Amino acid sequence: MKTRSIGFIGGGNMATSLISGLIASGYSPQKIWVSDTNEATLKSHAEHLQVNTTVSNEVVIASVEVVVLAVKPQVLHEVARQIAQLTQQKKVLIVSIAAGISQYSLAQWLGDDVAIVRCMPNTPALVLTGATVLHANQNVNNEQKDLAENILRSVGLALWVEDETQLDAVTAVSGSGPAYFFLLMEAMEKAALDMGLDERTARLLIQQTALGAAKIALESTESPTLLRERVTSPGGTTQKAIETFQQNDFTGIVSKALHAARIRSIEMSKQLGDN
Repeated sequence: MKTRSIGFIGGGNMATSLISGLIASGYSPQKIWVSDTNEATLKSHAEHLQVNTTVSNEVVIASVEVVVLAVKPQVLHEVARQIAQLTQQKKVLIVSIAAGISQYSLAQWLGDDVAIVRCMPNTPALVLTGATVLHANQNVNNEQKDLAENILRSVGLALWVEDETQLDAVTAVSGSGPAYFFLLMEAMEKAALDMGLDERTARLLIQQTALGAAKIALESTESPTLLRERVTSPGGTTQKAIETFQQNDFTGIVSKALHAARIRSIEMSKQLGDN
């Protein structure tokens, strides 16, 4: 994998995270190319990451074997049309991290015979603790799947789904998921302040508790239900809080929220694909 040349079209935060993750895992910066319209971004990448930079998307395509599309979804159609002919000639693997753009739309813009992997990463990738789900079209071979997985695994967890439509559920669960935890932390902090804790103490306690709970869950083979029950003593303070959550339909609210996010993901895919 580390002998392959990788290109990034778009040098924003997610691309920077992926490049940093690749380099941290031992990938040579000299095998990485980045194009962007912002010359200050390119200068920063050249100086701090020591990768190859260019303002030309075509130069990236000509120089690599796999291309990560890391531009905003709203401009991906234009970018894809621009690189379509060269992409087909070079037969490069396309890895798209653009939210909401289906493989059908990408194939319409790039060509039906192009190998495409569509990914749904999330923002914790910025601190190398991301969760990414991937789906490959029928043109992607096993070697290319391994290559795409290794790129995304450089910033965290990487999983595959067989059905592309599952990416809408993934968007609702992990794509938007960090915001749900921030919302809970926000509500807990407000309650802590109301109970007399100072802001710094409340925030640190909540952040460390969230980290600890996630670490226990990751390192355990037991379900969240069993983990919750284990720390909920009968008649104790935790049970009282959990009962209050349940009486106010906490599970139902979460379910409604995730289903709403999934529906919106489907709607956005249609809108962005049509545009």
